[in-house]
Amino acid sequence: MALRHAVLAALLDEELSGYQLAKAFDLGVANFWHAQPQQLYAELARLEREGLVAGREIVQEARPNKRLFRVTDEGLAELERFATVAAKPSFIRDDLLVKVQAADHLDTAELIGRLTERAEFAEGKAAQFEALLKGMRGERAEAEFLRYGERIGPYLTCRRGLDFERANRDWCREVIAVLRARSA
Repeated sequence: MALRHAVLAALLDEELSGYQLAKAFDLGVANFWHAQPQQLYAELARLEREGLVAGREIVQEARPNKRLFRVTDEGLAELERFATVAAKPSFIRDDLLVKVQAADHLDTAELIGRLTERAEFAEGKAAQFEALLKGMRGERAEAEFLRYGERIGPYLTCRRGLDFERANRDWCREVIAVLRARSA
């Protein structure tokens, strides 16, 4: 997958400025694709040159003008083409796992500190995903939303992010317990 597809998918529901797109990536898209704001601005420019998104300028008083972007028919066709290609499996590449791999030769207290930081980070991200999910489904129960909600794609990817962060948190806590028990 290229950044272009993640950007196109993020623009499906509404026009967004580059700043709003960066915020959308921070909150929702980051659970499956990470990008720096400067990468997003460069990708928007490429997509516009290729006709996959269209931008329009909004004149603002007392603020700089802004550009809003939307997916074009060509951009939607590119997403449809992308959806027909087999998805490659993902692989974990995480420096914390390298540290745990070497746990028998490292300072246990230091490693527990890194694991605690990661568990706390994952807990915070999980809370963000829970809030996003609640906002998406409103007062509906999840089963009702999944059956009758208008747009379930963003909801389902957010659910994957929630499950991922919960699994990270739980794994870190389990490793911490093992390390503490072995050092006692």
